[in-house]
Amino acid sequence: MPQGSVLGPILFLIFINDLDSGLQNWILKFADDAKVFGRISSLPSAMALQMDLARLLQWASEWQMTFNVDKCKVMHIGKSNEHFSYYMDGVKLEKVSLVKDLGLLVSDDLKVSKQCTSAYSKGSQMLGMINRTIRCKTAKSLLPLYKTLVRPHLEYCTAAWSPYYQKDRELLERVQHRFTRMIPGFGAKTYENRLRDLGLWSLEERRNRADLVEVYKMWKGLSRISFDSFFEVDLQHRTRGHSLKLRKNRCRLDIRQHFFSERVVSAWNALDQQTIDSSSLNIFKKNLSRMRCDGMDRFMD
Repeated sequence: MPQGSVLGPILFLIFINDLDSGLQNWILKFADDAKVFGRISSLPSAMALQMDLARLLQWASEWQMTFNVDKCKVMHIGKSNEHFSYYMDGVKLEKVSLVKDLGLLVSDDLKVSKQCTSAYSKGSQMLGMINRTIRCKTAKSLLPLYKTLVRPHLEYCTAAWSPYYQKDRELLERVQHRFTRMIPGFGAKTYENRLRDLGLWSLEERRNRADLVEVYKMWKGLSRISFDSFFEVDLQHRTRGHSLKLRKNRCRLDIRQHFFSERVVSAWNALDQQTIDSSSLNIFKKNLSRMRCDGMDRFMD
């Protein structure tokens, strides 16, 4: 496919549309990247996954599009996983504990510490570049650069990897601490005062705000993700607060408790009716800002 073309990606998606035909397990496709996954609890389920890999190879052979087997990896998730071996084209697939998927680092224990370290490293490098190259360090000149070049590294897809360990939160917040101290006259102020004077939110507040925005988009049908696949409206406890309270589930594991569909429930249920009734996404964001003005820690965990 010629890179940079408009029609090329569309034709490619049409070409691989039947890639998952006949597979017993799930498959996720994004551009030229495919992930096959399933719940493996016994030898027959492992054999079913191996057969799916064989079907993919057969499809590739029929349509003359070979897989790069050297780049194909296997990740085993779960303490009770049997760690079966899988093969493609006679080659045993390498077992990995960490893989980069669409810009995120995913580990076999599903913890996000390595992703936080990666985001901190990228944000720090970009902030260092700004500090070295910009001589006129005023708030007016540095704020747009920070928001455009640094903060996206710290907030990319946080709905999938929002940190819940205090050490990880502090690690990410350290980048914004460093930025606010770069501005002349701000070094002696407290972090809260620096944020207030610059009109910034803490990164933790912004992550929680992003979670609420994502729930609103799902509820209003502005997202392709189904609201019902993540949340259940609580019909029994609606005497106080707003009319769209969500059910809070019991969680045995920290990973589940801090997953997007669970961690956002308390914050969503604490919103007022005016915010829930927002007629557009922009109005919803303005109402969140209004609520935040009532207290700087309004969206802190």
